[in-house]
Amino acid sequence: MKLTWFAGTTIRIHIGGEILVADADYAPGFIDRHELVSGADRVFALAEDAANLPLIDPAKWRPRALPKVIDETAQHPDVVLHRIGEGAVLVDAAGEPAAVLVADGRQPPFGRWTDGAVVVLLGNGDAMVANGTALLDAARPKLIALAAGEPALDLAIEALREHLNGAALVSLEPGLALEV
Repeated sequence: MKLTWFAGTTIRIHIGGEILVADADYAPGFIDRHELVSGADRVFALAEDAANLPLIDPAKWRPRALPKVIDETAQHPDVVLHRIGEGAVLVDAAGEPAAVLVADGRQPPFGRWTDGAVVVLLGNGDAMVANGTALLDAARPKLIALAAGEPALDLAIEALREHLNGAALVSLEPGLALEV
């Protein structure tokens, strides 16, 4: 999995052999939108509720197992996107940890399903602290990636670092990719 955050809620994800782009229309002016979505398998909304994605109850969701070799002829979607709340999207790719994108100020119902997940919190410091604290109270993600400006990052890192219990915490830099 590779995450490249540009600004705000604009992010490009390489996962499960596909390229996904969230909020390409909200990319900063210095980013060429055509280049951003070039090669993307899917472009979807995150900041404004992704109504075109199916809404699921994350409490009932379970990660998909890799298809068995014997079932290779069966058609399984490689990457599935789900809404798990307003401004929150779950990316399910068989054989990869779940990826969760949470836009500013929204808090999906985190649960044990986020154990081992990669969670990207985008937005202001207070929202990242609230979402990160709720997440760490419910589960142990593999990684929490913070995508925001420096003042918000400082606030979130200070508040979350004492509660990680083995989860990794990183900040995303605009335009730089993070390989997970």
